[in-house]
Amino acid sequence: MEEKKLSGILIIDKPKGMTSHDVVNIARRAFDIKKVGHAGTLDPIATGVLIILVGRATKRFDVLMSGDKEYAVKLRLGVSTDTGDAFGKPVNNTNIQKLTKGSIEKAVMSFEGEAEQMPPMYSAVKFKGKRLYKLARKGITVPRQARKITIKKLKINEISLPDVSFEVCCSKGTYIRQLCADIGDKLGCGAHMAELRRIRSGNFHISQAITIDELKNGQASFLE
Repeated sequence: MEEKKLSGILIIDKPKGMTSHDVVNIARRAFDIKKVGHAGTLDPIATGVLIILVGRATKRFDVLMSGDKEYAVKLRLGVSTDTGDAFGKPVNNTNIQKLTKGSIEKAVMSFEGEAEQMPPMYSAVKFKGKRLYKLARKGITVPRQARKITIKKLKINEISLPDVSFEVCCSKGTYIRQLCADIGDKLGCGAHMAELRRIRSGNFHISQAITIDELKNGQASFLE
């Protein structure tokens, strides 16, 4: 197929350890086309729904980015990290034996609704033209401005200390690693995001996703 005619949307189940840009590069090679992008970055630690845009579909970036997101999260209490996730270095270790199921449920559910969230230093937000995560890697911390977010739904699935598994539906621009850190701060014990899986982005669900191997082999049907 001619490059100018190749167009559409692919939903990829991104594996852990791979960047969103890695997936874009795989799609470029698989379809021999340069015009490929993604809508909604997933960090290397995260898995799940990654929207890949090919050809003319790249023009729909803004629309596809604006939808709500749904995640399955594993929160680990008692340990904060410099990145806010399991890939970071521990910066504190707190005894959590006195935490009760009730206090944990209350703390988690208190974040449901509208709020202002401070973007974490390990994020793609820009400060004077530079990505925050690039500054953070150099040990530089800069002032950030809180952003309005909406946690539309929270559901706790399991509490098995030190881990709390929950599902969250949230507005675009919500940082789950920061939500995890904020929950830990509220409980006074610190916390980090141990696992993250995006199960929905806008109208696209994980049930529609193909694997990386299928993408590499060109075994993909484009969505419109």
